[in-house]
Amino acid sequence: MVSYSKFSSSLTCDACKILVKGLDDLIQSNLTEAEIVDIATVVCIAAKIESERVCRYGVREFKDEVFGVLVGHYASPDQICGSILGDSCAVPYDPNSDWNITLLNTTKPPVVVPKPPKSGSPVVKIVQLSDIHYDRMYLEGSNAECGEPICCRSNDGQPAPGVPGAGKWGDHRGCDAPLRLIENLLQHLAKNQEFHIIYLTGDFPAHDVWNQTRNDQISVLKDITNLLLKYLPTVKVYPALGNHEGVPVNAFPPPYVTGKNSGEWLYQTMVTEWISSAKWLPSDAQDDIMRGGYYSTLAMPGLRVVSLNMNMCGKGNWWLYINETDPAGQLQWLINVLQKAEDNKEKVHILGHIPPGGTCLKAWSWNYYRIVNRYENTITGQFFGHKHKDTFEIFYDEKTMSRPLSVDYIAGSVTPNGQVNPSYRVYEVDGNYTGTSWLQMILDHQTYILYITEANLTDKPVWKLEYSAKMAYGMSSLLPSEWNNVVNKLENDNALFQKYYQYYFKSYVTSACDTKCKAKMICSLKKGRSHDKTLCDEEEYGLQYMVC
Repeated sequence: MVSYSKFSSSLTCDACKILVKGLDDLIQSNLTEAEIVDIATVVCIAAKIESERVCRYGVREFKDEVFGVLVGHYASPDQICGSILGDSCAVPYDPNSDWNITLLNTTKPPVVVPKPPKSGSPVVKIVQLSDIHYDRMYLEGSNAECGEPICCRSNDGQPAPGVPGAGKWGDHRGCDAPLRLIENLLQHLAKNQEFHIIYLTGDFPAHDVWNQTRNDQISVLKDITNLLLKYLPTVKVYPALGNHEGVPVNAFPPPYVTGKNSGEWLYQTMVTEWISSAKWLPSDAQDDIMRGGYYSTLAMPGLRVVSLNMNMCGKGNWWLYINETDPAGQLQWLINVLQKAEDNKEKVHILGHIPPGGTCLKAWSWNYYRIVNRYENTITGQFFGHKHKDTFEIFYDEKTMSRPLSVDYIAGSVTPNGQVNPSYRVYEVDGNYTGTSWLQMILDHQTYILYITEANLTDKPVWKLEYSAKMAYGMSSLLPSEWNNVVNKLENDNALFQKYYQYYFKSYVTSACDTKCKAKMICSLKKGRSHDKTLCDEEEYGLQYMVC
């Protein structure tokens, strides 16, 4: 699940500051880039931050980004470590903490609480696939406990005596998705094709972040695109970029970064694969994609899909340390798209990878929150991934922070990495018919999982319904007010919380959740914007914002 899982968990606040300060001092010295790389590699190995192999490849992988940011003193060690490890370590990097987007001078229409459609009305079903993390080097029987950020690979050797090797269909022990798991999922969807659209919310490559090239990322993106075309050729797919599509991971330079570090190579791949080849997107999406990896398109009459590049808010994107203010003009662009949608009486689904609460830089997150507040009648669904877990975040009325007005749905991952079972999500939305409301919120959603342990034991992978949201939580609808009621109930109803906790890990629960754990998990559900202590304070419970 976590790109720097071992690194992040073992790195203390003081060690982080010393490490970043040391790099900064080296960069400002008269040493050559090659000499600095050698020194950093020796330190990484000696300090046992990672294995020798990961250190040697990883330092080279990240050097261009580190040099590009630190050489200009764009951020201090305190600011960088605060962004990586959270407020409890230091004040996070926030170069323009007061920057604001400009809302258009239009009056917000009266809030309309939608009414459920009549029984028997047509329903549109949407499948969300997220965090596939396809590992092309996955090898059944290989070492699943290799001590590196990702294992179960052809160059990880054999497992220790008496230790089971990597499972045929995947493995919970820090391993990503083998090809056969992905193909089995797509075959299953093809046989049970009762859906109309796929939302593909990012992270296609594996977690071998120390040894990836642009050609590797392009190849994986093509592989996933071709697999979807092979098994689901008639289904419309709307993708979003994840943080792992970049090289190195999390690196998405805004347009002001040009030359060898520019992100054009990835955006051109999106255009080639998703517009020219797959024809999932219209040609008029090209300019927006090339500007910043985002786009808008009409999915059905009255329903517009907006795909955001959430890496422009990501705390792990060091290029933002140069200037965080509305990278690639994405939020101002979003306002214009939503205003046109409101004028045309369209409803909008927003897709992205990184959820806006928790793991986004504060100013970006708070500005996005303002936009959702203004266009609450127009935005009828928000769909994210990144966490590998199954959860959600509630947005409230900014003035009172008491009226829930929107929910972003965070679907689980296809990969079992992160100690979860693989999953996909199906949403039911009021259908495309005369008089449809494109219901303000989702009618219901169902999560399907593959029990990896069972699949490996029987060699018979079966995707099973884990739960339906309405039934599991006793909801009359999936309106924001109902989700808010669920959150309130979780605090006092321990049986309900344990049910949520089970679904959070997609029925692969390996540890209990004590009082502190429960408090911080419930707190996170109220956070549609990061670093917001209005309703509760995650730092009080020791929650850190980790880079995934």
